[in-house]
Formats: sequence, structure tokens, C-alpha cells
Amino acid sequence: MGRKKRLANIELLRALAMMMVVVMHFLRESGGLLPEQPFLSGDVTAGVFPAASTKQLIGTFLEAFCIMAVNAYVFISGYLGEKKEFRISREVIFLARLWFYSLLIPPVLLFFGYPTLYGEMGIYGLVQYLLPIETESYWFATSFFGLMLLQPILNGAAERLTKAQFQKILFFLLLIFCGIKSICPVPLATDRYGYDLSWFVCVYLTAAYLRLYGSEKLRRHGFALYTGSCLAVFGVTMALWRLLPYFPQAAYYYTVPFHYNFVFCLLGAAGLFYGFMRIKIKEGWKADIIRKIGSYSFGIYLFHEHPDLRHLWYPFLKKIINPAGKDDVFLFLAELVFCLVVLYAAGLFLEWIRDILFGRMKAVYRLVLKKRKKAAGVTK
Repeated sequence: MGRKKRLANIELLRALAMMMVVVMHFLRESGGLLPEQPFLSGDVTAGVFPAASTKQLIGTFLEAFCIMAVNAYVFISGYLGEKKEFRISREVIFLARLWFYSLLIPPVLLFFGYPTLYGEMGIYGLVQYLLPIETESYWFATSFFGLMLLQPILNGAAERLTKAQFQKILFFLLLIFCGIKSICPVPLATDRYGYDLSWFVCVYLTAAYLRLYGSEKLRRHGFALYTGSCLAVFGVTMALWRLLPYFPQAAYYYTVPFHYNFVFCLLGAAGLFYGFMRIKIKEGWKADIIRKIGSYSFGIYLFHEHPDLRHLWYPFLKKIINPAGKDDVFLFLAELVFCLVVLYAAGLFLEWIRDILFGRMKAVYRLVLKKRKKAAGVTK
């Protein structure tokens, strides 16, 4: 039996989610978001708003529509995860993929004279290349790798629990990790804002529950839920922006709408997923290209968020598209499109090379294994 093809519409969502991630990282590096530091540091005069540019207002609006991307990525795994049987080779390939970028990028940067963590920190920087999971040099990879290891346990639990049991467990998980923090005006000791394995487990189980028991409203109104959630994130942020000079005690809560475990970030991701589930993509070469781009999308993250590159690519690309460094809205949008296209294209190219190398290594391994079996007198 041939290997079952990935769903092209879901791979399209995966590719789009990575575009959203690149956009968020661009906004972070370019200063394209409303400032939060004046509020958090208390450096605000009562009734006086910190300066905000049109660029930052536009950037915050874009961020509100992109913040669902990470949850959507995890949601895909939870909804489709039961179709994947546990194989240790998946975890090994995942780690090899991490090391491909983590270990090969620094020598290239050193060759061209760019600074690296190893050059600045010595062995402490080297450890981040060698142990990307343990050091969280890629925070998403650390949490997602833990989720991969737990996947068979979570799938088994989801299948064996009754609907009522599943509902109760999921209710309390979401209450603790999402509901309470979404309304609490102060930071909680156990809250890592959705940047951790515990939240990924919550999203995974939410998707698994919806896979098993469904939701007709979500199926029919996915994109509406996504759009409404994005507008809610932006609306809450803007309302707090206006109120904080008068209520500086709410400075922490001003950051909450852009936490991954904020309630509207979860609802928006579910809506986005169901919206794409309704998209029909005809089989053919276009669907195959979408599948390939979707499968390569994670590598785009590993490339541009490498600890040596994450603060380097924006000033480098800005000099190309905006050498005068003008602070103009149209140039800001031009920078956004340029950075998105360059990073995405470069990431896909590197993933294509990696895929070829890994494919040849796999072929060599199979050939060696076949020869060993033949030498041992083992027949297929």
C-alpha cells in the first residue's frame, strides 16, 4: 500500500502559519509594534500617552492577525496526530533537522566575518548549538519535541476516555492554563504565556477532542471565528493602550492579548484550522507543490530564528530595501514584504538542500543495512 498523502489544504495552512510567524518576527525586529516598555517600567506620566507611530498601529493590527499561527501549528498536530504511529525515527530526524541548522549556520557566519554566540561566549555559545532542545535556543522546537514524545500517550488517553471524562479534564486544563490567566490582572507564577510544553498539551488535547466529537458551528464558521478573535485581540489591546496612562496598575495585562494562551488566541487558531478544513484543493501538481512547501515550512523557522541570525537578518535586509533608513509607512510595508519573500525563499532553498542530503543519507543507510542482512544470510 502506498504512503497516504498529506492533506493539501492543511499543508497550505502550515505554510501560511509560517508566513505569519515570519511577519511577527519582522515586527519584533523592526520596532513595528506599540511600545509596552514605558508601561511596564512605570515611565509614563498620568494622562500622557507614549508616542506611537502609524507604523506601530499598523504593525500591531498585523500582529493581531498573525498571533494565532503558533497555536494553529500545534492544533494541526492534535487534530491529525492519531493518524501517525509512534516511530523513534521521527524524533531522530527532528533532532537531525535541528542540528543541520544549529551547527552549520555558525561556521558560515564566521567565514563571512559576522559575530556568533561561539565567538562572543565561547563554550557557553557552543552548548546552545549542540543542545538546542535543552538550552531552548529554539523555544518552539523544545516544546514541540516534548509534545512529539508525549503524542502516543495523549492519543491513547484521548481514545480511551469517555466523552464526559475528556470534557472534565479538558475543562480544568483550559481553565488553569487559559481561562484564569486571560482575565487575571497580574502575572501568575506558573504562567509562561503559552511558550511551553504544558500549553502545547492543552492545545493538542483540545484539537484531539474536536477531532473525536466535532463541532458543527466551528466547521461552518471557522473563518468568522478567526477574524472575530483577531479583531478582539486588537480591540482589547487598543482599549488598554488608551486606559493605561490612567490605570498604570494594569501594565502587565496590556501584554496578555498577545500571549499564546490568551483565550482569543486559542479560539482564533481553532477557527483558522476549521476554515482551511473547508478549502478544497484539486489533486495535481499544485497540490503536490503545496504539500512540499508545507513540509518544508518548519525549516524556515529554524533558519531565520537561529540564535546567531534572529537579530541579524533584519538590519542586513533593511540596508538593501531601505538604505537611507527612512521611517516611512510605505517603506515599512515594503520592508515587510521584502523580508518575508527573502526569508521564505531562502528557507525553502535550504530545506530543499537538506531534504536531498537527508534522502541520500537514508539511501546509503538502507543500502548498508541490506548488505549486512545479505552477508548474514537474511532474506527479505
